[in-house]
Amino acid sequence: MGEPRDIPDGKLGFLLPNRREYARANLKFVGYVLRFDPAEYTDKTEVRAKLGYGEEPLVVCAIGGTSIGRELLELCGRAYPIIRKTIPNLRMVLVCGPRLAPESLDVPKGVDIRGYVPRLYEHLAASDLAIVQGGGTTTLELTALKRPFLYFPLGQHFEQQVHVAGRLARHKAGIRMSYSETTPVTLAEKVISNLGKKVSYPPIPTDGAQKAAELIHELLGC
Repeated sequence: MGEPRDIPDGKLGFLLPNRREYARANLKFVGYVLRFDPAEYTDKTEVRAKLGYGEEPLVVCAIGGTSIGRELLELCGRAYPIIRKTIPNLRMVLVCGPRLAPESLDVPKGVDIRGYVPRLYEHLAASDLAIVQGGGTTTLELTALKRPFLYFPLGQHFEQQVHVAGRLARHKAGIRMSYSETTPVTLAEKVISNLGKKVSYPPIPTDGAQKAAELIHELLGC
């Protein structure tokens, strides 16, 4: 799943072939696989009405399916009252996921804290800005949905720091952030300057499931 340019353009090792060329010769690329059709979420007003959100500016902060990310969510929470000085009606939703207890977070009053949220991509589609870790799935969904987002790759995490960040740079999607270099004030400034900002990410192939099914059908001779 993915594109040829997702494969590093370098050798597998000493006297070994180029990674990308080897992949091209031995694999079939199908593009990306999403659980939804991005075209069904272009009307933000309709998505918000379905989820019970109002017209207020909405920031969704999520850390995926891991407990790693408490500090990021709490950083978002500390930025909330600073942002509200400029945007008084801001709504911020922190999504803890399945492995972090919502009651364990230390955040200011007024922040909406949730545990596991099914179909999280719908809430991302409803948002005016998302703040996430550098996870491959969430950032891909935000890219396909064409929503502005800030992403914080985990420190010393090869996939997020190199692979995912490289893919996002190629897709010109999202704004890369560093947790160790971000304060509540600087985060608030980034949110204010990018909230609801119109983005123009180039289209990405999201019909990977269909293409994979066609290849399996062909292989089985059905």
